[in-house]
Amino acid sequence: MGITPQVVKQKEFTTKFRGFDVQEVDSFLEEVGKEFENLNHSIQHLKEENHRITLENHGHRKRENTMKNVMIQSQKVLDQMKANAKKSSQLIIANAEVEAEKMLNRAYKRLSQLHSDIIELKRQRIQLEMQISTVLESHSKMLEMTKEENKSADETDSTLRFIKQA
Repeated sequence: MGITPQVVKQKEFTTKFRGFDVQEVDSFLEEVGKEFENLNHSIQHLKEENHRITLENHGHRKRENTMKNVMIQSQKVLDQMKANAKKSSQLIIANAEVEAEKMLNRAYKRLSQLHSDIIELKRQRIQLEMQISTVLESHSKMLEMTKEENKSADETDSTLRFIKQA
């Protein structure tokens, strides 16, 4: 028979000459004692189980908090790495742009120098052509004059020869 608090409250003992039947009361008390002993064992077992589960739960919560902290730290490290990579890439790009600008400036200066050199060479060629032309003209005139002088000299020589022969 299962004893519940209601059964204990409603239990009525039969009366005999000197009161309740002692055997019946002893038997009932024995049954109540066993039931309470079982209940105490069950309660003790449940308390132990509850304590074990509470410890497990506490361990799980600690691990959960640790995992959360690790994830937060990992996210912070990841964010920092992203920020550093972004700064590094911006710095590399800026340096590349500066270097490209320098290269372009050198190329423009070189191009400008080449244009200046070409113009100077053209000027020198024209000047040289004019000088050569002047020298040629001068020599041509001198050659003309020399021809005329030679012609005059030849005429004079012919006249002199003619006079010598005469």
